[in-house]
Amino acid sequence: MNYLEALNWRYSVKRFNGKKISSEKLNNILEAGRLSVSSQGLQPYHLLVVENDETIQKLIPAFYNPSQISTCSHLIALVSKTNINKEYVDNYFSHIINERGVTLEQLVAFRNNINSQLENQTSQEMESWSEKQSYIVLGSLIMASAQENIDSCPMEGFRQDILEDVLKIDKESEKIAVVLTLGYRAEDDNFQNFKKVRKPADKFIKFL
Repeated sequence: MNYLEALNWRYSVKRFNGKKISSEKLNNILEAGRLSVSSQGLQPYHLLVVENDETIQKLIPAFYNPSQISTCSHLIALVSKTNINKEYVDNYFSHIINERGVTLEQLVAFRNNINSQLENQTSQEMESWSEKQSYIVLGSLIMASAQENIDSCPMEGFRQDILEDVLKIDKESEKIAVVLTLGYRAEDDNFQNFKKVRKPADKFIKFL
């Protein structure tokens, strides 16, 4: 499928059939998330991929609508940072130096720009920024899933405390921003038969 066909084909699945997706398709989807757009390249987030059925069962009570969780193949938790410290930035620049074969001196202006951005943000602004960044990744994961013919459903309706405990989140520095379930749509999920409804183009797009 091309990307428009993929977007027309996909919908937010309400119930999966329990079939496991292949490692190849899963890895392609995750790689799309890794390569996703990231402001300053900082990637203030990471992914937790839950494929163990026992762990997934432990997560079911955390969701207000558990039908997707109880039937999915994999669950991806997008974990965003609530603060970004000097150590995180130092590690980021060490990685750039190793990957690009440049020196720290060549990156001074870039480093100063990032430091200025982080220093001028309140803790609340930084947490909000990181969370928004993770949603950009979510879009990449959803798009990649559709092109791999893998169904998905993004989910925000959950109890943060249960997810954090089961997934052992470091509550001092990170939070779960959103969850994405993956799998194959169940035959009895009637939502797959509904026509996709979106704003018409003339109500959605305005050329200036």
